[in-house]
Amino acid sequence: MDYPIHEHDPYQPPGEPPEPPEPHGDPGLPDPPPSDPLAAALGNASLLGIGYLLLGQWRLAALAALCTGMLLSFSASDATAWWEVVLLLWWVSGIAAGWFLARGRAEHAVRRGQRAGALAVTVAVLLAAALLRVDAYGIEDRVNEAREGGDCETAVAAQDEVWFGHRLAGAPVVAPGDAVVEACHRLERAAARLTAGRSGSADDLRQGFGILAGVLEKPGNEKTVETVLDGFLDGLPTEDSCKTAEITDWLRDRKPTRDVLDQSADTATRTEPAALMGCGDELMDEDSWKKARTHYQHLLDEHPDDARTGEARSGVKKATLAIELDNVRGLVDSAVDASSGYCDAPAQYSGAPKYRKGENRALFLGDSEYTGKLPGDWRTEDPAKAALVVCADTAKNGAAVETCDYENDRSEFLPHQVTFYKVKIPLKVYELRTGKRLDPREVQISGGSCPSVLRYEYYGTADLGPGDQFVSTAKSGVRDAFRSVITR
Repeated sequence: MDYPIHEHDPYQPPGEPPEPPEPHGDPGLPDPPPSDPLAAALGNASLLGIGYLLLGQWRLAALAALCTGMLLSFSASDATAWWEVVLLLWWVSGIAAGWFLARGRAEHAVRRGQRAGALAVTVAVLLAAALLRVDAYGIEDRVNEAREGGDCETAVAAQDEVWFGHRLAGAPVVAPGDAVVEACHRLERAAARLTAGRSGSADDLRQGFGILAGVLEKPGNEKTVETVLDGFLDGLPTEDSCKTAEITDWLRDRKPTRDVLDQSADTATRTEPAALMGCGDELMDEDSWKKARTHYQHLLDEHPDDARTGEARSGVKKATLAIELDNVRGLVDSAVDASSGYCDAPAQYSGAPKYRKGENRALFLGDSEYTGKLPGDWRTEDPAKAALVVCADTAKNGAAVETCDYENDRSEFLPHQVTFYKVKIPLKVYELRTGKRLDPREVQISGGSCPSVLRYEYYGTADLGPGDQFVSTAKSGVRDAFRSVITR
């Protein structure tokens, strides 16, 4: 009979049993449960770190969820396709990480419950993202359709349906709609400026068109810009012809930009003639003759083929006459003698009566001692009714008529010789219709001389006598002298 031979361990005391072998692993922790790689991959496909949770990796799960949230936030705020590529790579890497981490476990098992739960969560997340993205595309289609139709109100209303979920699921899809809304808000400001510009403010017009030009720099905004522009142009002409004229003048002088904004020039050409004519008439009623003439002349210069040119020429003529008459009135009012006012700076009034054969009415200025004795039908105070303007200077000695000896009644030893002269009045005579000076340059009035008694005043102790004297004049003599002035 054979017996087993036991080798004796020299380090083992005799009679004691051998020590059992040491167990593998950490004696303080339980062995990890068997893993299911497919469940882990499906769980991480949710982008929520569910696969890490199934493997018991709580820190990895939290880190994965945090990174997913950051990537989604960056994608939503930046709204570029680059972040979606990064998010896609992150999704693929998460799936791979869950698979390989589970495959690295010592034991594997098929866990149907984990697979079903992970699949449900992942499908729910991906389905929600897909539905939100599809809805985002639908919203943006409506936004683009409204913009292409020039309807900013509808475009903004459609974009208002976008919420945070749409931005998480498809930021690049909804970002163009945000640009459309921003452009529409800018167009609202442009419309407000253009509305204010209807008051004739060039600054408001400049700002409004500047905003429209800025919005046009982005492709696709032509129709919305055109809608705003049409709204402004449809308001022309305004009820105020002068404001309309200012607007159309600005639009016509605007430098062409070869885009939809150039339509304003056609509206200006169509509405400006009536505005200029109406404004000219209003200014005439307000006695603003120079401005009125400018508007009439502007119509003739810029729209020579317009049907209103005949009225405009008549307006220019009326305004010119009013300006001339106003100037003449001012010069007449400032004439205090024969060397001031109209007498110093004669001007024409084209509407004055013609200087014709026979007697002509005159406006007498300067010294009125003798002209005041002329018949009333020769004189007028209204420059509009005068054919002549006669400026009379102070009377001077004219031709000598007769010299007589007089004795002083206080002393027979103081005789005096007195020479009598015609009354000479220097004149400036102007034809009011042309402002040209006419002859005669003076008149001399005849009268009686050498009266039997000559009375005069003297001062002091020395009696020097009366000195030279004017002849005594009568109204008939004054009339005879001035008849040649007013008669042609």
